[in-house]
Amino acid sequence: MKKRSSILYSKKAAPWIFILPFLLSFCVFWIYPLGSTIVMSFQKIEPAKTSFVGFENYTKLLKDTAFHTAVGNSFEYMLLTCLILIPLPMLFAVLMDSNLVKAKGFWKAVLYLPALTSVVISGTLFRLMFSEYDTGQLNVLMNALGLESQKWLKMHGTGMGALVFLACWRWTGVNMLYFLSGLKNIDKGLYESADIDGASAWQKFRYVTLPLLKPTTIYVLTISIYAGLAMFLESFMLWAGNSSPHNIGLTIVGYLYRRGIEKNQMGYASAVGLVLLLIALFINVIQLIFSGTFKKEED
Repeated sequence: MKKRSSILYSKKAAPWIFILPFLLSFCVFWIYPLGSTIVMSFQKIEPAKTSFVGFENYTKLLKDTAFHTAVGNSFEYMLLTCLILIPLPMLFAVLMDSNLVKAKGFWKAVLYLPALTSVVISGTLFRLMFSEYDTGQLNVLMNALGLESQKWLKMHGTGMGALVFLACWRWTGVNMLYFLSGLKNIDKGLYESADIDGASAWQKFRYVTLPLLKPTTIYVLTISIYAGLAMFLESFMLWAGNSSPHNIGLTIVGYLYRRGIEKNQMGYASAVGLVLLLIALFINVIQLIFSGTFKKEED
């Protein structure tokens, strides 16, 4: 009994006891599903039996044109959202941190409010806004300008534009708060020193704000890459299902859903999921290397 109590109160055992809930949840909800997915990707899973097929699922992926379309759409969406959802929120954060904007609390709430809206609701609203009928808000505007109504969600360019617009509407406020928290950690004395040296507003932003916002920028870029590649529900709601015209809204996760849930091909869907994981991991590791995150700080 004394031995058990001594173990519980041991300084060496205490850290393991505190992290035990995390370790258990990590193993149950991450390690085990990942291991199962790896095994399933080499199998053909049917209702009555499961058979080992080796690399057959991966070989099919190389020739699957629908999967190639999904990868292309996901990459395009990821690039467009990263190009917009990093500089624009950073600009808003700099404005909110300056003395140029009044009623800052109000504008922060306005920009953050869309993130609190359900994807189901926002996706439905955007589907009605981009409707091909004359009653859609954009077509009402087009008709008011003397132009013909457009089938916005049946063309690749405008359909992808609608997806990116939806993403920017929902996440600009969130990323702005990330950058705003980064700005609060910058010593104001640096700006005062720059003012004494006669630095302009652009020079202070270029040589003080941007370098010191690097950790926040890397974090926002990392989560934006993952979110762009893993996007599914926005596309699903915008096209009211997983079948957009000519697959213009099909993403990698959408294709995984189509194969695994709609067609009950869990082995093939597992292969799709693992490829998505490897793509996201590869891109993020590359950007972290180029950003210098893995470099040791010089003394």
